[in-house]
Amino acid sequence: MKSDRLQALITLLDDPDEAVYEEVEQQLLCEDSKIVDQLEHIWETSLDELIQMRIENLIQQIQFSETRTKLWNWNNQKEVDLFEGIFLISSYQYPDLKLKSIKSKIQKISNDVWLEINNRLTSLEKITVLNHIFYDTNKFSVNLNNLNSPQNCYINQLLETKKGNAISIAILYALVARELSLPVHFVNFPKTPLLAYVDAEAAQKAHGRGHQSPVLFYINPSNKGAIIGRKEVDYFLNKNEQFGSDDFYKPCEDKIIVKKLLGSLIESYESLGHQDKVKDLRQISNFL
Repeated sequence: MKSDRLQALITLLDDPDEAVYEEVEQQLLCEDSKIVDQLEHIWETSLDELIQMRIENLIQQIQFSETRTKLWNWNNQKEVDLFEGIFLISSYQYPDLKLKSIKSKIQKISNDVWLEINNRLTSLEKITVLNHIFYDTNKFSVNLNNLNSPQNCYINQLLETKKGNAISIAILYALVARELSLPVHFVNFPKTPLLAYVDAEAAQKAHGRGHQSPVLFYINPSNKGAIIGRKEVDYFLNKNEQFGSDDFYKPCEDKIIVKKLLGSLIESYESLGHQDKVKDLRQISNFL
């Protein structure tokens, strides 16, 4: 849209006729996020409460539309980027979030682990070092005092407060581990997310032949990275009457854990009665 036409539409934002405003709104919503800066400038310089309210609504709709489109594109990639997925979900609530800033904080944690490990260490020993830096040094933990808070799902809040829920903690743990080239993958486990440490050499041999990569051991990020074996997994499943599915033992796609995080976020907002956010997030969840 040409700047003079855009400016003409913006001048109509204070029109008291709702029919006129609705037409203006539809025209402006066809624009991309580049007009947000201009709308924010008008909001800052205007003393008209009606204009400010309408601009706030427009900005929220434009930013949501952009986030929704980006998540749709992310979901339709053959191989998704886990970091991008959790970052985009956080961008829903924090549209000004800076990707480089978040990524650098994660890299800082992985660098601290990298300084403590070497190739002579076994897989178990490397995870032990990671657990020490992640839980003892950085103090990451599940937010048991406010488990249903939506803030537990946002990566920026997790990095700032060191508190999250079981899903966000597992995602951050996996991101740090993968920065270190540790072969950890999510398991679509009921209730508490687990990570599987896969035999990388065997995984490479099995690639392309449809064989499932063997799991050396499992990691419970919700319990300070506790390392567990097949027997412990069997015990939990039997105790909770979850039988007959190999999916509870095998690594799954990253998309599944991101969708679980989104589901947790929807539940949190629903418990708080924020139906507008529930409606937005369900739109996204429907195509993930």
